[in-house]
Amino acid sequence: MYAQMVKTASSGVKSREEMSEQERVFQDKIDADIKIEPRDWMPDDYRATLVRQIGQHAHSEVVGQLPEGNWITRAPTLERKAILLAKVQDEAGHGLYLYSAAETLGVSRDQLIEDLLAGRMKYSSIFNYPTLNWADMGAVGWLVDGAAIINQVALQRTSYGPYSRAMVRICKEESFHARQGYHIMMKMAAGSVAQKQMAQDALNRLWFPVLMMFGPSDKDSVHTAQSMAWKIKMDTNDELRQKFVDQTVQQIEYLGLELPEPGIKWNDETGEYDYSDPDWSEFFNVIKGNGPGNVDRMKARRAAWDDGEWVRDGLMAHARKKAAAKVAAE
Repeated sequence: MYAQMVKTASSGVKSREEMSEQERVFQDKIDADIKIEPRDWMPDDYRATLVRQIGQHAHSEVVGQLPEGNWITRAPTLERKAILLAKVQDEAGHGLYLYSAAETLGVSRDQLIEDLLAGRMKYSSIFNYPTLNWADMGAVGWLVDGAAIINQVALQRTSYGPYSRAMVRICKEESFHARQGYHIMMKMAAGSVAQKQMAQDALNRLWFPVLMMFGPSDKDSVHTAQSMAWKIKMDTNDELRQKFVDQTVQQIEYLGLELPEPGIKWNDETGEYDYSDPDWSEFFNVIKGNGPGNVDRMKARRAAWDDGEWVRDGLMAHARKKAAAKVAAE
């Protein structure tokens, strides 16, 4: 597997001959599917890659509450409100699991959030798109969480132990989220002409932004080769995107909705669906902070950070007082 990889300018992956003895021992553990734990030796780049990926994942879970939280007070029934409230609460919990996993790598939660607010860390581009009506709650649960599951099921096998274990619980809850969203779309698609049109519009608007969730195409990805060698990632961006398309097209047809773009066609030779690439210039523009919701999302996160300062200070003061009392008692 990794031993056969050759270092190139495009991949940046070392050959086995170029590794130190310590690096070879580390890679042998990876290849044997032995989890790397916090106290194990790891290359600095492995640690940095995990901090970047887990941190971005944690930020995405927390920011992902915002477009859905906006609809809690406007849910059409009390049952729908309770379900959406539980889903948004789950996302906060996912952020907690992931921030905790990142902390095992030696970075504090405060530092991760400060890096986000300073623009040094990112979150998933999908959460910079607005949710315009109730049908979007269905499309977000079905498509966004459905795409997340495809990526996160594989991450249960990722090489870093705390990240892998966090993903087990997260995947169980994300499955509920996807079913919740699909159930909304089923109701909308089977409803009035206006409701079905709302469902179709939500699908059409979110289709390409969801495809962008998996990251840039493999030829443009600067992290994929090394991340896969270290089993931080288990599949390439394009492989994950193809799985999503193949799964979702059949669900669209079951709903009786139209395909969201004309490039989607079954390919007998590949046994997969062909589809049109997203506008990658739009993706990179959103990542740079120029999407339709970037300013509002970051404003909300800064307000939450500033408004919660007194809580953090109080908790730290209590912790210091408790520690001092323990020392005095000893």
